[in-house]
Amino acid sequence: MPPTARRLAAGTLMTGGLLLLASPASHAVVDPVTTVTCLAGSTADLTGLVDPASPGVPSEVPGVNCLAP
Repeated sequence: MPPTARRLAAGTLMTGGLLLLASPASHAVVDPVTTVTCLAGSTADLTGLVDPASPGVPSEVPGVNCLAP
């Protein structure tokens, strides 16, 4: 391996390690029972995916709000 490639690999690993150290830890815990209940309740929203009045405008996908902690 040429010295330039070693330096590039070492720099990449050091940069990745520093980014991992600098990023905050995620403390979100998803409750599976609440998520399943929310997803089961949002199945009725599937009929509203396409708005006949404005079919070109994207609507919110059902169940996305269930993923928030």
